[in-house]
Amino acid sequence: MIPIAKPLLGDEEKRAVLEVLDSAKLAQGEKVAAFEKAFAQFIGVKHAIATSNGTTALHAAILAHGIGKNDEVITTPFSFIATANAIVMAGATPVFVDIEENSFNINPDLIESAITSKTKAILPVHLFGRPADMDKIMAIAQKHNLIVIEDACQAHGAECLISNANLPTTTKKVGSFGTGCFSFYPTKNMTTGEGGIITTNNDEVAAKLRRIISHGSEKRYHHLHLGYNYRMTDISAAIGLEQLKKLPNFNQKRIENAKYLNQKFQQKGLHSKIIVPELVDGHVFHQYTIRVKTQDEESNNNQSKLTRDILLHQLTAKEIGTGVFYPIPIHKQQAYPHLNHLSFPHTEKAAEEVLSLPVHPGLTNDDLYEVVDAVTLAFKNFEDSAEIKND
Repeated sequence: MIPIAKPLLGDEEKRAVLEVLDSAKLAQGEKVAAFEKAFAQFIGVKHAIATSNGTTALHAAILAHGIGKNDEVITTPFSFIATANAIVMAGATPVFVDIEENSFNINPDLIESAITSKTKAILPVHLFGRPADMDKIMAIAQKHNLIVIEDACQAHGAECLISNANLPTTTKKVGSFGTGCFSFYPTKNMTTGEGGIITTNNDEVAAKLRRIISHGSEKRYHHLHLGYNYRMTDISAAIGLEQLKKLPNFNQKRIENAKYLNQKFQQKGLHSKIIVPELVDGHVFHQYTIRVKTQDEESNNNQSKLTRDILLHQLTAKEIGTGVFYPIPIHKQQAYPHLNHLSFPHTEKAAEEVLSLPVHPGLTNDDLYEVVDAVTLAFKNFEDSAEIKND
């Protein structure tokens, strides 16, 4: 079996966990503080506040900015549902705009038309490890005095190119533009088992976040406002410290694997059947997501074609892990029946076509070749079968 994701944990993580266990200090403590400091330095911000998972990171970040009842937050309908759930959990309302077809990220050109007097924030998602267009998003936020909360749960170490007419082009990590939120679930580019973290340069927001994740308390048994138990444990932080050291190499391997897959699919002549992800600077490929074309876009021929779901089943039969992220857009979920009438064409088309293939750093060259070969063979067998039926 070639899995769609695989956490790479070594002796370093094992020793780090045993050290915590031997200390008998398991809850939030020195290891969490050390992890927060290291992650803040990695992202390039003043503060990092560790949490129990990515959803609690998003929820706490929204609350820390005072967003709640009667407020609106503009975001994308093409994401894991936690993006919208965190907004609703805070008492606010998610307002969706469609995605860019090539990046799967929120289309910044549609944001301003969604702004109302109730809009409090923009919440872009750096989906699949590809940074959203933060240059445009930050300019819109500044123009309309809006908060920016980045859902970077899939984008550890991803970078944006920053252009300035008077300065050379530079790079800046996601999570350092507004208030950043990361997840450390085992499928992510790095893991703590379960966990999350919030990044910010705002001292006041950071102080409020530390209260929110600890029952509204700065001093034991003194509670200033409603809060939650969203803290990370030292066991998780110990794993995170070791994983963070490995993250740059993990990301580089993901990028190399993505380049290999793109090159081989091109050589196999599959460019007319699938759309491969763009190789843009700063993309760290949490997922390698192709689109299986629903029709021949050049000839507009709607003849029978191998669909995403057929390809998925054929790859599964060959024990190659795949993932569909995400088959049902958030606005079409049963959890949000009042939004089911909305339509976002690029999002809905993506939901029908996307298929993620293994790209994680644990793959061997043989694994990658097997993935390419299986995809190629699936199309060939389907076309051969179609020809026989036509004859």
